[in-house]
Amino acid sequence: MAVTDDAIEAIKQMIAAGSLRPGDRLPREADLAATLGLSRSSLREAVKALALIRVLDVRQGDGTYVASLSPSSLVDVMGFVAELAQDATVLQYMQLRRLLEPEVTALAAQTMTADEARALGDLLDELPSDPDIESLVANDAAFHSRIAEAADNPLISSLLHAVSGRTQRARVWRGLTQSGAVHRTIDEHRAIQQAIARGDSQAARAWATVHICGVEDWLRASLVDSAAEGARG
Repeated sequence: MAVTDDAIEAIKQMIAAGSLRPGDRLPREADLAATLGLSRSSLREAVKALALIRVLDVRQGDGTYVASLSPSSLVDVMGFVAELAQDATVLQYMQLRRLLEPEVTALAAQTMTADEARALGDLLDELPSDPDIESLVANDAAFHSRIAEAADNPLISSLLHAVSGRTQRARVWRGLTQSGAVHRTIDEHRAIQQAIARGDSQAARAWATVHICGVEDWLRASLVDSAAEGARG
């Protein structure tokens, strides 16, 4: 494995140095192996590994290319791993979201135009007074996505999308099991939107923190209850 790691590092350094750029085709396997002083087998394994994380794009019958290296494609790898996460790991993703999202929400209060803030309110108005869980979660995703996009930073937006999207099951389960969770979510969204519309960064940050912490606290308590039930069983 160490030899394969060396091959991965060598290709990574070529990309970092600009010898290979997004969209470039890699040299023939034999030529690249000779240039890097590696065996063809270790190079082949390195290419497979880098293709899995979307750094390289292997095209059958054409060759291997450096991928776009866009934030969204690279962050998708984290999303794939999160799809396999167990409950305790989902809590870790929720904690990461708590660190990121309040600051992004505070930034949105500074960067969103009046029209964008009104559109955010219109999005909330699309929900019926007593929405079902699926409608609420879909609206929730769109709401937070617009706030992330206001940061005008593709990496931040992609990272938050990956983190937030992988905690969706926890939010659905909370809505189904915790009394008042649906209307609490709607009220907190409205408070966040109003703070953004006022340009009040501190209030936007505070309400976003309250919003994320509510789900995180519920999830943590649910995990403790599940562990206790398992121990009794």
